[in-house]
Amino acid sequence: MNLPTATADRSAVASRLADTLRATMDGEVAFDDYSRHIFSRDASMYSITPLGVVFPRHADDVAAAVRAASELGVPIVPRGAGTSLAGQTVGPGLVLDLSRYMNRILEIDPIARTALVEVGVVQDQLNQAAAAHGLMFGPDTSTSNRATIGGMIGNNSAGSGSRTYGMTIDHVRALDVVLSDGSRARLESVDEAERKRRAAAQTLEGRIYQELPELVIAEEATIKAGMPTFWRRACGYRLDRLVGFGADKPFDLAKFVVGAEGTLVVATHAVVDLVPKPARTVYAVGHFTDTVSAIAATTDALSCEPHQVELMDRTILELSRQKIEYAELGNILVGDPGALLFVSFSGDDEAQLIAELDRLDRLWRQNGHGYHTLRAITAADQTALLKVRKSSLGLLMAAGEGTRRPLAFVEDTAVDPAHLAEYTKRFKEILDEHHMAAGFYGHCSVGCLHIRPFVDLTDPDQVIKMRTVAEAVKDLVAEYGGVNSSEHGDGLARSEFNREIFGDELYEAMRKVKRLFDPGNIMNPGKIVDAPPMTDNLRDRDALPPAPPLTTKLHFEVVGGMRGAADRCMNIGLCRKSTSGVMCPSYIATKNEEHATRGRANALVKALSEPDPHAALGGERLHEILDLCLMCKACKSECPMSVDMASLKAETLAHHHEIHGTPLRSRVFGSIRFLNRLGSATAPLSNLPGRNGFARRIMDRTLGITAARPLPVFQRVNLLRWFRRRDVTVGPLGTVNWLADSFTTFTEPHIGAAAIELLERAGWRVELASGGCCGRSSMSKGLLDDAKKKASTLVQSLTERTEPGSPIVGCEPSCLFMLRDEHVALLPDSDAVRAVAGRVKQVEELLVDAIDAGRLALRADSPLAGRRIVFHGHCHQKAEVGTAATMALLRRIPGVEVVEIDSGCCGMAGSFGFESEHYETSMAVGGDRLFPALAAEPEDTIVAATGVSCRQQIFHGAGRTAWHPVELVRAALAGIE
Repeated sequence: MNLPTATADRSAVASRLADTLRATMDGEVAFDDYSRHIFSRDASMYSITPLGVVFPRHADDVAAAVRAASELGVPIVPRGAGTSLAGQTVGPGLVLDLSRYMNRILEIDPIARTALVEVGVVQDQLNQAAAAHGLMFGPDTSTSNRATIGGMIGNNSAGSGSRTYGMTIDHVRALDVVLSDGSRARLESVDEAERKRRAAAQTLEGRIYQELPELVIAEEATIKAGMPTFWRRACGYRLDRLVGFGADKPFDLAKFVVGAEGTLVVATHAVVDLVPKPARTVYAVGHFTDTVSAIAATTDALSCEPHQVELMDRTILELSRQKIEYAELGNILVGDPGALLFVSFSGDDEAQLIAELDRLDRLWRQNGHGYHTLRAITAADQTALLKVRKSSLGLLMAAGEGTRRPLAFVEDTAVDPAHLAEYTKRFKEILDEHHMAAGFYGHCSVGCLHIRPFVDLTDPDQVIKMRTVAEAVKDLVAEYGGVNSSEHGDGLARSEFNREIFGDELYEAMRKVKRLFDPGNIMNPGKIVDAPPMTDNLRDRDALPPAPPLTTKLHFEVVGGMRGAADRCMNIGLCRKSTSGVMCPSYIATKNEEHATRGRANALVKALSEPDPHAALGGERLHEILDLCLMCKACKSECPMSVDMASLKAETLAHHHEIHGTPLRSRVFGSIRFLNRLGSATAPLSNLPGRNGFARRIMDRTLGITAARPLPVFQRVNLLRWFRRRDVTVGPLGTVNWLADSFTTFTEPHIGAAAIELLERAGWRVELASGGCCGRSSMSKGLLDDAKKKASTLVQSLTERTEPGSPIVGCEPSCLFMLRDEHVALLPDSDAVRAVAGRVKQVEELLVDAIDAGRLALRADSPLAGRRIVFHGHCHQKAEVGTAATMALLRRIPGVEVVEIDSGCCGMAGSFGFESEHYETSMAVGGDRLFPALAAEPEDTIVAATGVSCRQQIFHGAGRTAWHPVELVRAALAGIE
């Protein structure tokens, strides 16, 4: 396989291939520059721009794509979630995104304990379906919320439970695959008679069944002598699995191609084994002063036959403390541990599991290991701990700055756990010798540590140093009889060393395997055998030119400005999760890579690398990619790299408007405070158009405001009027300022009134801060100059008309947190802005303090007593401060059961849900988890939500009235009036 190097020749091949694919596939074909750039990266340090991308809908599409590519000599790059750490899913040819459409669970057989799945099924998706039968998929990766079964097969993934369940290779029963000529085959365990029958066919499949057994027999001694003996390995081709086939041992090609990284076949369906799901899992979390001490305690832990033993060092712990998403961990740990050891025991007998914890605790005490052992018995006890443990990679990645990143090139070695302490010490000496810092985490129970040194690939000296360290670690691994890759695969990072690792004879046997399966060398070439140097195709050195200058309206507080903010994305793919959290709602709705935070960030990197980035930001293809971003800000907190796509989109829209002009609808929504105030002043007449079908259709056609969604109802007696008509109460606690936001002030004034009454009863003197719009609506539409003016005006009002240092509170999270986040980005040099930002508090915090201090008494016999409250948090609230204060307030109501539903984004996102072209996406986002969760609740369950948009969406999409938490507290104080 040799793609043309001349641009014109490559373009001609691309054009012919794209035409053929569009004529023969049902799936989508994307050969535009942005799609190619988005798929040029995975979670590794590599970047290679492909010729094009296809999104197959079924196995016939895969076969058509491989056949078309084969005829033109174009390489095939199969891809699942694109989270490979060694560069397996980047290449110069045709990328097959098998995750977007081929993601169905076709059958679960609880008797046989098997599942038939398409390869794009996500591990957590399979586990949720299997759980109904008391089963699960054994391998448990930390990326289970986005890792596809196909990707796990390609990599031979393992995870934290491999001591119990082994690796993916141990759970694959059969595979439907496409061979390199586009033909299809079923790979499975066959006896000798069936093998011979298949070998008789005059096809590529027939040649494989004929010639591969001959190779195995001829090279049996070489295979036995050259294969690493350590059991947990994800490197090379698994010829050892075929040795000894015959009358007593079936010939199993399904297992053989596991871990082949798409270099031999493309899998389309898999039959995988399932295992019984333990009823209970308990954890002992040992606290140690340093990593060495933690590893030393592993032997005692293994003597207790645990399910897993996992390590996390101080680097990751400190990073977790900086993220709202993981803040709860700090309340659980004891002291300041330098390392944690997570030891789990799984089974059905809780008493026996706790006895194992007791035994481990005694051993560690007797042998002086650690200074504290935390027990996590219940799911509630374990949530914060496991959330951080599963996010170790992302947290470590967040420690990077600019192009100095913690890179994966020696992160997957494994040795016998008996040697782990000494091995780790010598590994650390190699790093120290080369002055490299690194984070340590991984699977002590199987001798695998994920050690990622910090390297700046734009520095030639550091690239040389990286290679030197890789070679030294490779030699160290061999000295201890370990493996260079134990679950992350060879890819571009380690394949170069395979000849030395396996020896010339076995390596040549593997090359013969490759030629047999793939005579044209089109199947993901350059991995496992015949690989380029590990220092080729480096993302930060080779793929990006220096960032051209660009003047931005927002201040991006990262190295590299706006491009640096987008390029912080390291493609670990957490934004592709779909079963928990908020990020990324549009990806959840479309399953399109370009609609994930990762895809958008990569698209922005491309635009910001163009010779004229201002013009590129105004491009229509980029605008299309960013269009469905709801600006929910979930990525700011849930993305370990804190890629703030909301701010990036706002800046991009500003440039787009400068080039193309500002749409009328954007100006309308940007003027929302003026319009809402006018609507309130003219109510109830102003509400008539919203109820008139003809008027709504006109609005749909002229402004693009959908007629399918009810409009807010303006209130004649708004919060400003209500407040002016009452006497000001002087409280002993001083003054608190109520932010009169642009929404509830005019459409739901009863919420602000309830909160103000509660604050006054709690002892505060409340002043109404109504100095203007915060600029949130303008910001969301990219009207950044207007947002800046509004921010400046409001900050000036708050500075001049409120007492210095007095708290600023409100009930609409998107407006309140605008003061402490976006105002700083809009006006970074303003001391007044930072002073105001420091005064922002949640009203829930003040009310909880008042209740706990006895200044606010809630009735035990209120109408809410005995009721269940389910709470849906606002996305901006979750991103900025979390929902702990709101939950704490609701739980102060006597006699209620309070549950926070993990419902993601509601899908409304301010104006987004009112826009005609976005209405269906908005409803699809709400329909993913929020609407079903509310539909499952009894009619008497009370629904609470902090966001005005959330309450609108819940009423429209779920038919339920949602109450602001302060309304419920007010009802508990004085009854429903």
